[in-house]
Amino acid sequence: MATKIRLKRIGAKKKPFYRVVVTDSRNPRDGRFIEEIGYYDPCHDPATINIDAEKIKTWTASGAIVSDTVKSLIKKAGI
Repeated sequence: MATKIRLKRIGAKKKPFYRVVVTDSRNPRDGRFIEEIGYYDPCHDPATINIDAEKIKTWTASGAIVSDTVKSLIKKAGI
């Protein structure tokens, strides 16, 4: 099973809100996930980013692939 760390959109129309989740790479964007490890709210100024660093390290050590967008969020959060 190839796991990915990516964003899941849960916001209303024109008000995006994203959860950072670990999921099987074959699942759809807003489909089933294994674990929620944070969130990203771009509607606030500045954008709110809350990601659990320990869970990121655990999942990447076990082979999870981080998406490009989540990589940039991790960098912005200073993890």
